Amino acid sequence: MTEPENPLGKAQSTFVDRLPHRTTAAEKIPLADALGRTLHADVTAPEPAPPYPRAIAEGFIIYAASAHGASEESPRSFKIVGTCLPGDATFPPLQPGEAVEVACGSLVPDGPVALARMWEAKRDGNTVRVSRPFPPRFFIEETGCDMSLGAMIAPAGTVLGADHIGLIATQGIASVSVARAPRVTVFASGDEVVPFDQQLSPGLIRDSNTPMLCAAIAAAGGVANAGGIMQDDFARCVDIIREALKHADMIVIAGGTAVGGRDFVSDLLREVGELLVDGVPMKSGRPLIMGVAEGGHKPIVCVAGHPPEALRGFRLFGVAAIDRLLGRDRPLPADA
Repeated sequence: MTEPENPLGKAQSTFVDRLPHRTTAAEKIPLADALGRTLHADVTAPEPAPPYPRAIAEGFIIYAASAHGASEESPRSFKIVGTCLPGDATFPPLQPGEAVEVACGSLVPDGPVALARMWEAKRDGNTVRVSRPFPPRFFIEETGCDMSLGAMIAPAGTVLGADHIGLIATQGIASVSVARAPRVTVFASGDEVVPFDQQLSPGLIRDSNTPMLCAAIAAAGGVANAGGIMQDDFARCVDIIREALKHADMIVIAGGTAVGGRDFVSDLLREVGELLVDGVPMKSGRPLIMGVAEGGHKPIVCVAGHPPEALRGFRLFGVAAIDRLLGRDRPLPADA
């Protein structure tokens, strides 16, 4: 039995699949400013982590073979010949039958040595005794065990969180290449709509959509610009959108525009670009109209004028468009 088609999913795919992937230019920014930004290029490890072998606990480094056969009845004794603390760049010379005291994170030499942890060793002056054998490299982190040279830290398209920034910082990387935030111009529409801070007269409606959608754009990773209120004049609207497209990467229009009672938003998109979605067969889906302009490189998202539905429409289509422009590979929302 064929599964029923999901109208919303089909409309989203029709729209988003036509949008270019990662179109905004790359910009280099300090790592301290990168929270929430989207990587434009892979970040890989320029060095292994840890960059040298190190002790996992405090204790004594000895040659493993020197502790062979050690037991409570027959402990092995070692002469303490030095100390290596975290931050020390060199490890003291070590011979069989000798021990060097270390702390967690201390540099450890290559070779068949082991760490006798502090609670497994009994110190008496300059001597330490152990009562068990240790395999070579016991309790030692090897070079690159956390991350090998060239390993992927975060791929392009990653939205950087605190965890990513921490990993990148461990590699000494001071700046990252991120996608420039898309510039999104927002328009309200309708002769009855006035700026939200204007005194109302009978029959008028405050434009709460513009500040709301600008906030939603910023939250989605874009840079919002309030384009103003378009009146119900088709030719004028065409000119306004074409002018806005010179500077914006994306256009959002809230509310319908009409002449003689006929909504002309669909015709507007056909005039300035290509109409892709002319309404969605779902509740409150008629005002959802999507298209592209500038050779398919710039999305146009048209949502309802009723504020809750305007925000819902933007979350269903506008956020996906911003994700696409930034190169983010995230699933399309099933609803908002």
